[in-house]
Amino acid sequence: MDKRQITLLGQRTDYYSCNTVIVGTGASGYAAAVRLYEMGQKDILILTEGIYMGTSRNTGSDKQTYYKLNLCGDTEDSIEEMAKTYFHGESMDGDIALCEAANSLRCFFYLCELGVPFPFNTYGEYAGYKTDHDPGARATSVGPLTSKVMTECLQKRAEQYPIGMLNGVQVVSVLRDEEKCLGLLALEINTGKWILINAVNVVYATGGPAGIYQDSVYPASQSGGTGAALLAGVKGKNLTEWQYGLASIRFRWNVSGSYQQVLPRYVSTKQDGSDPREFLGAGFSDVTAMLEAQFLKGFQWPFDPRKTGKDGSSRIDLLVYREIAEKGRRVWMDFRENPSGLAVTGADAFGALGPQAREYLKNCDCLLPAPIDRLKRMNPGAAALYRANGIDLEREMLEVAVCAQHNNGGLSGDLWWESELRHFFPVGEVNGSHGVYRPGGSALNAGQVGALRAAVRITRDYADPPPPMDRFLSVVSPQAEQAFSKAAKWQRKEGIPPEALRRSLGSLMSRNCAHIRSADKAREAVEEIARLRRQLEEETAVQEPKQLAQAFRAEDLLITAHTLAQCILAYIRHGGGSRGSYLIQGAGLDEGRHAGEILEAQWRDGKLVTSWRPVRPIPRRDQWFETVWREFREAGQTARLRHL
Repeated sequence: MDKRQITLLGQRTDYYSCNTVIVGTGASGYAAAVRLYEMGQKDILILTEGIYMGTSRNTGSDKQTYYKLNLCGDTEDSIEEMAKTYFHGESMDGDIALCEAANSLRCFFYLCELGVPFPFNTYGEYAGYKTDHDPGARATSVGPLTSKVMTECLQKRAEQYPIGMLNGVQVVSVLRDEEKCLGLLALEINTGKWILINAVNVVYATGGPAGIYQDSVYPASQSGGTGAALLAGVKGKNLTEWQYGLASIRFRWNVSGSYQQVLPRYVSTKQDGSDPREFLGAGFSDVTAMLEAQFLKGFQWPFDPRKTGKDGSSRIDLLVYREIAEKGRRVWMDFRENPSGLAVTGADAFGALGPQAREYLKNCDCLLPAPIDRLKRMNPGAAALYRANGIDLEREMLEVAVCAQHNNGGLSGDLWWESELRHFFPVGEVNGSHGVYRPGGSALNAGQVGALRAAVRITRDYADPPPPMDRFLSVVSPQAEQAFSKAAKWQRKEGIPPEALRRSLGSLMSRNCAHIRSADKAREAVEEIARLRRQLEEETAVQEPKQLAQAFRAEDLLITAHTLAQCILAYIRHGGGSRGSYLIQGAGLDEGRHAGEILEAQWRDGKLVTSWRPVRPIPRRDQWFETVWREFREAGQTARLRHL
C-alpha cells in the first residue's frame, strides 16, 4: 500500500493506493478482510466511521439467529431445498439463493473455528430450530448478541494480520470511470481532512440505510452509505422491501421472541405518562384470541400484512401504531402486570390461554405469577440486557413503537456480489440479495457468504496493482472537484444545521414510507425530500469539521430516501399490493402477483430510472463429479484457490 500527502485542486489530501479497500467494520467487512488476506491478497485497507459502531456489533434480539443448512437429527435437507426456501420468498434471484445455500456451511464452520460458540451436542450435531419463513429448523444462535460475537471473533482474526486501518473516516463519493469503480473520496470526520483512495476493488460493507427513519431499532451510530453508491450509478434492487417490527425506543432493541411469549401487559399513556390504559383487547374477538396473538407475536415478530386480519398477530402492530400516530399517545410493555383477563391464580389459572401458548409456557416451566417472573425463567439474559442498559423491567415499563429493522433490498450485485459498476462489491445488508420473505437469520449468513464470494472473485480475477497516481488523478479529479465545491458552498455563517435536515427526513419517512404506505404518502414524500435536497444545497450552514461530515451524511440519506419513495410509487403504479412487511392502504394483499419480478432503480444524469425485470431462476447445473472436477482443473482454480 502506498500512502502520501498531495495537493489536489488546492486541497491538502491524504492519498492511498491499494488493491482492495473495505468500507465497514461489521461482521461482513471483517469477514471480507480476513478472507482476502488468507487467500493471498494482502494489499488491503479498511476504512470505517468507527470500529465499534454499526449494526452487527450493537444490535440483536432475544435469540439472534444465524441461518444455515440443517446439521442435526434426522431432518432431511439439501442445498437445493434451502435455495428453494430463499427463492420462494419472492423477488429473489435464484443464482444468489443457490450461492447463499451452497456456501452456508463453509461460512458457518469458519465462524465456529474462529470461536463463535454455536451450540452442539455430545455427538457434534449443531442443534437447530425453526425461525420465521423457515420450513427446516435451520436456525441457530449464541444468544441475543450473535452478530456481536461474530464481529468480535472476525475482528480478532483480522488484527492478527498487518491490514491497514483508517478509523473515523466517512465515504463521500464512489469514484468511477465509465463502468468501472476506481476508488473512493472520503473525509476524516473530526478534522475535515480529505482522503483519496486509489483502489482496484471496493468492498462496500456499510450496512443498511438506517438513518432514513426516525422510528428505528438500528443503533444510533448506524446511518449507512447507500446514497453515495446510488449517486455513482450503482443500481438499487428491491429497495421497497424492508422489515419492520416492535422495538423499544429508549434503548433500541427488538422485542421479539420471549419478550412477547411471556405475555406482558400493553399500555398506552398521554405524552406525560398519565392516563394509562390497556388497548389491545378492543382489537380482538376475545381475551383468548388477544393472548394467542400476543404469544404468536414472539414467533411472528416482523409486521406482516397477511397477519393483520381477524385475531392475527400483526394486528398488535397496527393497534400500537394507531395509539401513537393517530391518537398521539405513547405505548409501553409492562412486565410487572398481567394483561386484563389473564388469571394466574385460583381454579382458572392460565385458563384464558389457548392450548399452544399454555403448553409452551408449561414446557418452559413458566406458569408463574408475573410476566417478569416468566421472562427471567424462560430467558434470563433478555431481562438482564435491559438492566445493563439502564432499564429495570421489574420496576418500570418499556416504551415501544413499530420500527425499521432491516432492509431486505439494497444495492444490486451478481452471484459474486459484484455490482454492474465493475470492481464494486456491496456486501452485507447494503447488498439487496434478499427477497420479500427471507427466513430469519439469513442476513447473517448472506453477509458471510457475500464476503467470501467477493474475496474469491477479487483474488482470482482482480489481483492487479492499482494504476499509477497520475493516470488515476486525471480521471477522478473532476469528481473530487464536485465534492470540494459542495463543501465550500456549505461554509456559510448562517443557515440550517445538517442534522436538522436529517431529523426532518426521519420523521417524514417513518410517517410516509414505513410499514403503512399509499401512493399519496409516497408522492408527498418525494416532493418533500426534493425540497429538503434543495435546502441542503442552498441553505445548509457548516461551521466546524464534524458538521461537514454531517452534511455529506445528510446528502447520502436524502438520496437514499428519495430513491425509496420513488420506488414505492413505482411499485404501487405497477399494481403492487400489501406484502412483506408493509401494508398498501386500499390495495389488498399482493398474493404473489409480483413474486417473479424485481424492481431496479438507477440514477442517470440526475434522474431516477426505475424498471422491472424477471428474477433469475435457480440454475440447472451439471453435478456429475468427474465433470465438475475437469472444469475446475481446466479453469486453473486449484492453484489460484490454494488458500481457501
